[in-house]
Amino acid sequence: MSENPHLTFVLGGARSGKSAFAEGLVTAEPGPWTYIATAQAFDAEMRARIAAHRERRDGDWRTIEAPQQLAEAARAAPAEQPMLVDCLTLWLSNRLLADADLRADREALLAALAERRAPTVLVSSEVGLSIVPENALARRFRDAAGALHQALARQAGRVYLVVAGYPLTVK
Repeated sequence: MSENPHLTFVLGGARSGKSAFAEGLVTAEPGPWTYIATAQAFDAEMRARIAAHRERRDGDWRTIEAPQQLAEAARAAPAEQPMLVDCLTLWLSNRLLADADLRADREALLAALAERRAPTVLVSSEVGLSIVPENALARRFRDAAGALHQALARQAGRVYLVVAGYPLTVK
């Protein structure tokens, strides 16, 4: 896949400020904006996190819930509207637990993103900066996230790593 100048990839650790930074990038563009949410609310704490994310956005946002079918949601989003996808690692977890073909999912997502010509910002958690996980499922997740992140970074025109609320330009 060739580099897409409309695509921005934002990585960061948990609670690093990556989502707020990414939303700022999207809202710097004229609205309305599309938000693709990948989280699933399985418990009260996650419902509260999702509610907090929703409260940050005003009525100019259109939200698409896509915990599983992200490539399809990206294609269904209005092509002329700036789009934010938050968060790729949650989507990847959902797909891993669904025993999906992660390589096929990654390729479908990359193809869908390559078609976009409006500003598109992707958010993901960097999980490869820690120790090697002790169990096979966690190692499989970490490896799949690394492969996804490398592919997205190659395709994106801009890549940022957010640390303690400060974005560092990677590309």
